[in-house]
Amino acid sequence: MPVFGRVLTAMATPMHPDGSLDLDGAQRLAAHLVEHGNDGVFVAGTTGESPTLDHDETLSLLRAVVEAVGGRAMVVAGCGKNDTAATVRLVGEATDAGVDGVVLVTPYYNKPAQRGLEAHFAAAAAATPLPVMLYNIPSRTACEIAPQTLLRIAEATPNVRAVKDAVGDFPASAWVASRAPESFEVYAGDDVSLLPLLAVGGVGVVSVAGHLVGEQLARMVDVFPKDPGEARAVHWRLLPLFRALFAETNPVPLKAALRLVGLPAGPVRPPLAEAADATVTTVRRALAALDLPGDGAA
Repeated sequence: MPVFGRVLTAMATPMHPDGSLDLDGAQRLAAHLVEHGNDGVFVAGTTGESPTLDHDETLSLLRAVVEAVGGRAMVVAGCGKNDTAATVRLVGEATDAGVDGVVLVTPYYNKPAQRGLEAHFAAAAAATPLPVMLYNIPSRTACEIAPQTLLRIAEATPNVRAVKDAVGDFPASAWVASRAPESFEVYAGDDVSLLPLLAVGGVGVVSVAGHLVGEQLARMVDVFPKDPGEARAVHWRLLPLFRALFAETNPVPLKAALRLVGLPAGPVRPPLAEAADATVTTVRRALAALDLPGDGAA
């Protein structure tokens, strides 16, 4: 089993109607994910609206999810900030909260050089004995970990064990997978990339669709080595859902989908806006095509 599992869903953060944190809903949602094909949950990531969670909210959310599913599944904390000192602090506090691993997104906005990235990740990884996953998503951060840098970090920092690869450069992903230490693993950073990334050496996915089709994603990963055709059929069947969940900025369509199927969600926090009617229609159709209940109010 890969260190972070096969399917690790980036969990939405349920909110009350007034926009406050719904910790009971978070616990129920985490339990649902673990009971439906997920090896773990990634808490306080982009899908969890981390930019709008304050420090205390993040720690409260982590503690609640650990209480709900700790010991049954891997609980991974989103700890990446664009300030190294703040990142180190949050990594230490998340570790104390009882999580099983941390994710460190590439620092955003300040656009460090590659040597700055190496120093940033080394300092953050040194703040915990837990396995660390780097999150490479230049479309959101305007800063990419170059493949050569990623290999240097993997070789120099033993507890950096994986990368969430949301770059979309499959030749580069293959280059990293073929040269990285055996203990270092490559995960798809979005659902639509899972199948092609498996083909070049990936081991699993940090998912959004795993809220709704976790068992099917796990099936895709499990069957791929022996029956790529069946894995491809699963991918084709789920593709309309993958696209629907990114019809607007994540997690806007996801929260609409969760409300439609009756799972804890609540509103998104500003500056995100609720899903447009056309997006809700697209999501509802994708759910119906998979025989998922989508008759709730979005």
